[in-house]
Parts: sequence; C-alpha cells; structure tokens
Amino acid sequence: MDDDVRKGRATPSRKEAEAARKKAMKPALTRKEQLRREREARATIRQRQQEAMRGTSGSDERYLPSRDRGPVRRFARDYVDRRRTFAEYLLPVLIVAFIATLFPPIATVAVLVWVIWTALFIVDEVVMIRGLKKEIRRRFPGESTRGITLYVLLRSTQMRRLRLPKAQIPRNAPLPDHY
Repeated sequence: MDDDVRKGRATPSRKEAEAARKKAMKPALTRKEQLRREREARATIRQRQQEAMRGTSGSDERYLPSRDRGPVRRFARDYVDRRRTFAEYLLPVLIVAFIATLFPPIATVAVLVWVIWTALFIVDEVVMIRGLKKEIRRRFPGESTRGITLYVLLRSTQMRRLRLPKAQIPRNAPLPDHY
C-alpha cells in the first residue's frame, strides 16, 4: 500500500496494462498512410540533423550523424578548425593553376605552383594527423582512433565556412581541456 501512496496512483492490473498498450498502438494503416508517416518521420530526423550540422540554437549533438558524434570526433573537428591548413586552399589553388595552364606563357609557373602546393598539402596533413593522434591518445586513453585519419583529412580539405558540422572554435584558439 505504501507504493500506491508514493506513486500517486494504483498499479494497473495486467488486463488493464495490456488494454492500454493495445490502445496506444496505432490502428492498422493503409499502405499509403504508412508511407506518408514514415516519410514525415524521416523528414523530421533529417531536419534535426541539418540543424545540428549547422550548429543552430537548440541543436543537440545527439542529432548529428553517427560519423560526427562523440567527444573524440568533436575534439578532432576542433583540432582541425583551429588552424589554417594548405588543404583548405587546395581546391582554389588547383583551379587557378589549371586555368593558368591554358595560357602558354605562365603554364610552367602554374604547374610548378600546383606541384609545390600539393607537396605542402601532403606534408601539412601528415604533420597534422600525427599531432592529432598523439593528442587523442593523451586526452582519451583507450579510445579508438579508427577512421579518424580519413575524417580529419576530408574535413581539412573543405573550406572552413563550408564545413559541416560548423566550426565551433575560432582560429588559433587553444583547445578546451574537457570534451
């Protein structure tokens, strides 16, 4: 009897609980109605993911796609976002160099710029990934770094303002101690 007082209601009998469960279940739907509800549910999930990716107010990290969730991935994003890299300017430099190769007087210089920028990009990425993995091992002992290399490589090659999830840390800012 003390349980009834603390809960504020009586425990339902098995028959009542089963009836309530059956009532809560949706009645049999037509195929068309079922497809419409599933489409609406997917649209709601997609909208939440987009809000979380854009970092809009009220967004929650749990709505991010699974590849972006977790403290290690958040740390990796901040690690990349806080620094300038040759990789984020790779596409614009390569486009300009490609267009410049169409003009014979500067084609040799354009190809040279292309090769040098690509070499700098590779060296910069190797240094960044090694530093990131070292920092992850220090801050998150026992956590797996599986997949982090490709994740960071793809994020760093995007221009900062086009990255999703949006960058949450300013350039040259120190990394927070907790995640």
